[in-house]
Formats: sequence, structure tokens, C-alpha cells
Amino acid sequence: MSATYTFDIFSSLDGYGSYGGDGDWGGYWGKQGPELLDHRLASFEAEQRMVFGATTFRQFVQMLAASTEESEVRDPWVTRMRSMPATVVSSTLDGPLDWPDATVESGDAVEVVARLKEGSDVPLRSHGSLSLNWALMAAGLVDRVQVTIFPVITGRTGVEPIFGGAADFDLELLESRTLDGNIQELTYRPTLHG
Repeated sequence: MSATYTFDIFSSLDGYGSYGGDGDWGGYWGKQGPELLDHRLASFEAEQRMVFGATTFRQFVQMLAASTEESEVRDPWVTRMRSMPATVVSSTLDGPLDWPDATVESGDAVEVVARLKEGSDVPLRSHGSLSLNWALMAAGLVDRVQVTIFPVITGRTGVEPIFGGAADFDLELLESRTLDGNIQELTYRPTLHG
């Protein structure tokens, strides 16, 4: 039985990611209300293995290193995510990594994640890592796309469209919820179109 893989991403209404750096605020910062924070923490309670590409992993490590314990960067769900085992798919990173339980896997991302899915007894989850997840979606390895849409438009400041480099997909809505009255979380099953 293959482990379930979830591509989890934050987005502005106009489809830009929320990274918190380089002028790209994307809505999370200052919009993360108590319902969202509780829901995010609950979604990270079950054992999972995180999967990151090198760029997103570096961004997380840099953001966490520059923060304090009281900072909103250290929201409880982020602290929980950091405590989970993680695989970083990269040909440019070596250990040791500034992450409690992270390992680096080099090689083709599709092959690495296919092996992880077959060998893992816990679900796999990736937060961010756009180009990695576009490739995994095209290869049919992403079981769920979870998009959390914040009530902002970042037409001038948005840096990277969350699906700007992805192939075409049909989406089956599996779940939807409203958090804090104006944040939408949509979970889809993607199928390559065509």
C-alpha cells in the first residue's frame, strides 16, 4: 500500500504563494486567526513525514533561525512540523542540516518520492516546494492538493504563482472549510488533464 502524499500550500486569492520573505506577504502574516492556527496544529498531530525541495527547506531554516520563540514564525503548527521526520530532495545540500530529523536524498525527485511512498508507513506531506510538487503532480504521485486561500490580492507584490509552472490538471473537490470567517481551505484530488 502506497502512502498518501499531500501538497499543502498557502495562497493569496490571485494565486501567489505565502512565503514571508522578499516582499511576498501572501496573506498568512497577520491573517492567521485562532481557528486556522488550531486547525493547522491538528492537521500536524498525526505522524507524517515532511518532504521539501532544497529552496523551501533553506527558506524555512533561515526564517526559523532569524525568529524568536515568541515570533509568529514559530506558530505551534510550525514547531510541530519542524519536529517531524523530513526528507529534503536536493542535489545541492549536504548534512548536517539545521532540522532535528531531516535527511537529504539526492537524485530524481520523482524516483525519490515514489520510493518514499512505497516504503513509508505514515502519510507524506509537503508544505511549499512548488517546482518539486509540480513534477510530482505530473508524475501522478500527489494524492491531495490542499490550498489555503487568504483574503488578499497580491497583484503587485506576489512573487511566485503557486501553479505557474505546473501542467494542466482536473481537480476533484474532496473537502472545503472556512476558517476565521474568511480563510478558505480547499482539498482536491488532482488528475493530469488530457
